[in-house]
Amino acid sequence: MKTFQVECRYQGRTNGPVGSTVKLDASNLPGAIAKATRQFVKGLDRKQRFDMNKNGLEIKAVCVVAEKESSLVPENANSTGA
Repeated sequence: MKTFQVECRYQGRTNGPVGSTVKLDASNLPGAIAKATRQFVKGLDRKQRFDMNKNGLEIKAVCVVAEKESSLVPENANSTGA
């Protein structure tokens, strides 16, 4: 599983840009976007959903490297053997 940081935003009618950022685990990027979008839309009321559908939903997703993965790289991997 990889860790992704997904940001969802839409333009509200009175508040301006409304959104949230979540970190979640998923096996691939489309799965992470789907999970984050479902969570975000479930938290909206009827008028907010209307605004989101009218103005569009902006999604930004980034794969976040976990510390566990970076510690698995051997220290002598870049050195040349003699």
